[in-house]
Amino acid sequence: MTENQSINSSMILEQPASKGAGPVFQTTIREAVSISGVGLHTGASVTLRFLPAPENHGYKFRRIDLPGQPVVEADVDFVTDTDRGTTLMKDGARVSTVEHVLAALVGLEIDNVLMEVDGPEMPIMDGSSRPFIDLLDKAGTTEQQAERKYIVLTENLTYEDTTRRSEMLAVPSDEYRITVMVDYNSDLLGTQHASLYNIREFRQEIADSRTFVFLHELEMLLQHNLIKGGDINNAIVVVDKPIAQEQLDRLAKVFNKENVKADRGFLNNVKLRYINEPARHKLLDIVGDLALVGAPIKGHILAARPGHVANVAFARQIREMVKKERLKVKVPVYDPKAKPLYDINAIMNILPHRSPFLFIDKITELSDRHVVGVKSVTMNEWFFPGHFPGAPVMPGVIQVEAMAQVGGILVLSTVPDPENYLTYFLKIDNTKFRDMVVPGDTIIFHLELAAPIRRGICHMVGKAFVGDRVVMESEMMAQIVKRDKKK
Repeated sequence: MTENQSINSSMILEQPASKGAGPVFQTTIREAVSISGVGLHTGASVTLRFLPAPENHGYKFRRIDLPGQPVVEADVDFVTDTDRGTTLMKDGARVSTVEHVLAALVGLEIDNVLMEVDGPEMPIMDGSSRPFIDLLDKAGTTEQQAERKYIVLTENLTYEDTTRRSEMLAVPSDEYRITVMVDYNSDLLGTQHASLYNIREFRQEIADSRTFVFLHELEMLLQHNLIKGGDINNAIVVVDKPIAQEQLDRLAKVFNKENVKADRGFLNNVKLRYINEPARHKLLDIVGDLALVGAPIKGHILAARPGHVANVAFARQIREMVKKERLKVKVPVYDPKAKPLYDINAIMNILPHRSPFLFIDKITELSDRHVVGVKSVTMNEWFFPGHFPGAPVMPGVIQVEAMAQVGGILVLSTVPDPENYLTYFLKIDNTKFRDMVVPGDTIIFHLELAAPIRRGICHMVGKAFVGDRVVMESEMMAQIVKRDKKK
């Protein structure tokens, strides 16, 4: 970070999609499809092939033209260059100009795809995401079993680069929204705005917006041999100043055209698809670059004068906040005066356990992904006289059982008649006892699904808290089985 850049940090959580409205599952494409073209900067002919990928795979590129066919993940940690496009590199394998392809995948809400490419750069096609959208539509999508996870912003996140006059702000929102303002310092383009109110609008409103370049920038790029694959048909060339016929003739020769015109503000009199097509393409680039954070975003992104440098820097900040959030221990909020979701009588209507083997007193939270339960520990517990005389400590096995009973509430909540089912342990893993639990303590158990419940089998990850201390943690798998009425 330079001294001209500033970051204001924020709380960011990675959460499952389901939150009251039912689960949303990950998707991949139904069949492999391919597309061929040239790279904008390298001029190399390249074929890009999209293949189905398993759950939690994300977006990955495979360079099939290199020895060993190395794989490069679409991850902001692998960005090495943001000059005129976004370039990824891992272990020496490079993949350039990835933003238009990634924007198409995000815009279609496809989660898992492997992309095989036989060159160093994505094909530029017409300079938009439309060719990739059309190709992926042809492939179709299929729903997978794992739930989609989102990066959910809970506070504002800001970025500023005073050198480039770029500003970005992300605020909490239930949808992935983007608003862009670009001041081109040009009488022809002026100040433009573009908006995406939810990602489902991407296909129709943003996907076919083409990349653009000013004529003076094009001349510089040509002089430095940087756009070997450049063509009038794969970018909008903005001509906002008078141009001599001699220069037009030279450009016609460069682009292998009989003649090139520029009397309407755009080279070869290209007609814009939208009045604000350049601003819409800036928005498209943001969608593609922010795909590098690794999960769909729930938040409203507001950007002023964005570019790949700002987009990638902002993506890095989002990623870092997610990493920090994962490391935090989240203590469930417990108000002993608040009315519980389930009291002890309601719990006994759900669980088959009874005294002296019922070890939870309240359920305070319950969703289709998590549950929070409470156990008040008193000296009257039957196990304290023997564990241990004069030094009462709650046995670890009882803590595990209490956690399992809280988890049982979660799994039994998936059936309409829980009183007709019993719960059984299938597996306990990675159990750790961090601190002692003694009479007078109140244990709060928090369990979350590690995978969707399937056929009554529930795989959970849990932590037990006394105050803000983690006293125990465990992974456990349980199954509910219908009672045999004959017994």
